[in-house]
Parts: sequence; structure tokens; C-alpha cells
Amino acid sequence: MEPPVTEFPDEVTEAFKQVDIDLEALFSAGALGARMGIDVRYASPDRVVATMPVDGNTQPYGLLHGGASAVLAETLGSIGAMLHGGPEQIAVGVDLNVTHHRAVRSGSVTGEAAPVHRGRSTATYEIVIEDEQGRRVCTGRLTCMIRPA
Repeated sequence: MEPPVTEFPDEVTEAFKQVDIDLEALFSAGALGARMGIDVRYASPDRVVATMPVDGNTQPYGLLHGGASAVLAETLGSIGAMLHGGPEQIAVGVDLNVTHHRAVRSGSVTGEAAPVHRGRSTATYEIVIEDEQGRRVCTGRLTCMIRPA
């Protein structure tokens, strides 16, 4: 089965086309995200959205593992920071905080990242993760350092 294609705004596609970078590969969830089933649906510097299944990402009690929520949060915030930095820079996480609000046993969760701060050398994103009923499962905050590529 082919993975869904991430939607990028035209300005992002144009900026990265000029440097011949494969956006789908660069802004995917990476090897860890792929193993966890993270599916990035939309990506821009202002908003990044992805889903992740609960099945396969649980702890011994059968609940969504807190580390899985942290991986989803860091993935979304990092993608937003990389898009903010543009094709000539890279973004690396330097601080991640997640607070777990409710347990999830099945289905999938959806995470959405939005910028709190976007500067020249750092970018901070708030990430909200919700269950299929739209209830907040986790809130995260990621700060990335932005460096020349």
C-alpha cells in the first residue's frame, strides 16, 4: 500500500524545489516515525498535522505509550521548524516537554503543531494531540535550534 502524500502549501513546494530536495522524504516522520505508523498529512511553517495509530504504540497496560506521544510531538514540531528555517538550514530539537492528559486504548490520535515563536536561531512549537473524539490526550512543546545546513 502506498503511503499517503503529505500536502504542502505552494510557497513551501517552490522554495524547496529550487534546491532540488525531496520534500516527502525530508519532511516524513523518518525511520522511527514510519515504524510507529506516523502519517504526516499537512506541513507548513504555520501548521503541521499527522496521525498515529494507538495499536503497536502501547505500554504494558494497553494504553498509548507516553513515549509514542513524545515522538509524535517532536516529529511535528521539528517539521514545522525545518519548514520555518527553509532549505538552507536545519532544525534540531533542544527541548521537549509533554504533558499527558488522558489515556487512549484504541483507534488513532491526531497531532497538530502550531508555532509559539519563530526566530532566526530558534523555533518553538506547541503540539496538541487528540483522540478520535477530539479530546486532548497530550500537550507538547518543542524548541528547535536552527542552524545552517
